[in-house]
Amino acid sequence: MSRSTTTGQPHRSARAKSGTQQTGAADAAVLAELRPGQSVELLKELHILTREGRLNQDSRRKLKQVYHLYQFIEPLLAELSADGHAPLLADHGAGKSYLGFILYDLFFKQLGRGEIYGIEWRAELVQRSRELARRLGFARMHFLDMAVADAAGAAELPERFDIVTALHACDTATDDAIAFGLRKQARAMVLVPCCQAEVAACLRGTKALSLSRTPLAELWRHPIHTREMGSQITNVLRCLHLEASGYQVTVTELVGWEHSMKNELILARYTGQKKRSARERLAAILEEFGLAQALGSRFGLDDAGSVAA
Repeated sequence: MSRSTTTGQPHRSARAKSGTQQTGAADAAVLAELRPGQSVELLKELHILTREGRLNQDSRRKLKQVYHLYQFIEPLLAELSADGHAPLLADHGAGKSYLGFILYDLFFKQLGRGEIYGIEWRAELVQRSRELARRLGFARMHFLDMAVADAAGAAELPERFDIVTALHACDTATDDAIAFGLRKQARAMVLVPCCQAEVAACLRGTKALSLSRTPLAELWRHPIHTREMGSQITNVLRCLHLEASGYQVTVTELVGWEHSMKNELILARYTGQKKRSARERLAAILEEFGLAQALGSRFGLDDAGSVAA
């Protein structure tokens, strides 16, 4: 008995040592995925990291998306905060405010100036974000309980913003974020559209007429194609609307398709050069697809049927 016990101790010790080494390797692997200066405690509070500092596959995907978006936003913030300017950023459809908290942690905290406003209609998420910001000492983060569509006229918000973001703002909330950015004279907008259904619904409603008029209607005859075509048209209209309003627009991927199917990233920077060709094509596309009456005002069409300047 004593021989068995004695010989078992080294094996247990070796297993414990191996386990410690594996844990250390796992911790190092997690830290290697984080950006320099990133608060581990913040990521735990956001439940991106577990309390033990681990990163599961779903959290890794979420963090990859936010970090990739940060790569596009950080240069804009650096440019707009030059010469002592305090940048103002509005994050629409903020949800749990992953993006806002990480932007503050990686950029605003060190900058020492500037503010982030998270706009979210779910009151419980707003309250949770307020409490977290208070615990972390993120004093220049603000959270408003309201719909995106109501935010432009809200007295609690500044008259102008430098950057407007909307990460996976569903359906027309992305359009509301664009309208907010236009009204607030945003210098840049960073948009990841999601769940576009409005145009698809319009296409379904006029499908029979379209099929009798043009063979191109075959592109959205089947329901799955209607949804995909509606999504594609929606984002094309958004880009033309932004270009017609004086923005230079770039469209790219947010992350690889293996991480998210809602993957289109629209980057818009204000130049002041309102493109006449974009206005004309916007009006033509709305007319071609039978969308002018239902959606014209959403994309800047006036009552006369032309695109408002």
